[in-house]
Amino acid sequence: MAVLNIRVEDHVRDQLRAKAEEAGVSLSEFVRDLLLGAVVPVYEREMKHGDEPAPESMRIVDRQVLSLLHRILGRVLPEDGREVDGDLEYQLMRARILEEGFTGEYWYETSGFRTELSSRDCARTVDILQMFRILTYSIDDLAKQGTPVGEDLARDLGFRGFDHNNALESHMASYVEFLMSDGRWQELQPQVQRHDDGNSHWPMLDTYLRMLAEFRKIMDARERGYSRNDFLLTLEELQRVAAARVHPSRRSEGGG
Repeated sequence: MAVLNIRVEDHVRDQLRAKAEEAGVSLSEFVRDLLLGAVVPVYEREMKHGDEPAPESMRIVDRQVLSLLHRILGRVLPEDGREVDGDLEYQLMRARILEEGFTGEYWYETSGFRTELSSRDCARTVDILQMFRILTYSIDDLAKQGTPVGEDLARDLGFRGFDHNNALESHMASYVEFLMSDGRWQELQPQVQRHDDGNSHWPMLDTYLRMLAEFRKIMDARERGYSRNDFLLTLEELQRVAAARVHPSRRSEGGG
């Protein structure tokens, strides 16, 4: 074991010795623990997007409110404890954590919560759905006019959901599920179901954003209209949006 010689002022040594005595350890042990605390990282749970970290502290009023809610919930739960919220003993344990201020156990209060999906990413999700809604309407309208688009183009312009293995995209996929849960976006639900209930199994956000940028260029170049047909895209415009799926670095290769 290595030995370190450290020079400090006399008053610093005296303060360290006093703190060591308070802790019931030798001066050497006390200083060694301080050094280890500086170089050995404290264990922290791995956190990815979507996992809400436990608060390091809570206001006393928040602790009081949460503790009271746990005590109330514990007394209205069934005695068999089969509910997702556990039983009286479990709820009283969570109340005690808050009342005693055991910050290392505050993760109980955030377990199962996700970090917020930002307003920007929520808006992006809705914009992507709205784009695919208009693409779908446009393809259907062209078919009714007797000029159906090819299968490859229709496939390229279909909504494939988001990658459930990507933390951000998985969160956006959950938002899509929520938005569709009350019957909205009916025209896109068959596309979601065809793609493993909205699991693309491949990152799609960058592709969608390129398509969305081209879609916005098309829509911004138009005069403002009010009828449904004013929002439909022509075959050429659909092809432009589909072409945007390919990353610019690969377009010279004709990649998909």
